[in-house]
Amino acid sequence: MTRDHDLKRIRPDFSTTTINDQMSPDERFQNLVLRPVIKFQHELLIEAFKNYIVKHKNVFCDLSLEKRLDYIENAIQKDMKFRNSLKGIIIGAFTIEEYKLYIKNSSALNKRMMTIVKERLLSHIQVFERPDILKAV
Repeated sequence: MTRDHDLKRIRPDFSTTTINDQMSPDERFQNLVLRPVIKFQHELLIEAFKNYIVKHKNVFCDLSLEKRLDYIENAIQKDMKFRNSLKGIIIGAFTIEEYKLYIKNSSALNKRMMTIVKERLLSHIQVFERPDILKAV
């Protein structure tokens, strides 16, 4: 089980996250697994979205801030190919035990996962501001 041990060891620590008995299993999974994994995969998720922008002819760069926010949300919610790619980036960093928990309620957990990814991309929108950064992709 060195893979599982190594995956958990390299994740950011979320010791400030409150875990209690009143939490639903989904909320517990979100706080103990999804948040640390998504934080760990942050740079890769950013690069994936940069690539998405380039693949879609840099339309994103010509949009107002409000439209950019909508663009990110639509990319994550409506583009199934991109959404599945993001899920793969995250699920690939699960331990076997976490994956077994995930598949029991993947639909609800996918919603939580995509909400967190969307929030991360939105909060780092300045990374996508400069077209010269995107050309390097």
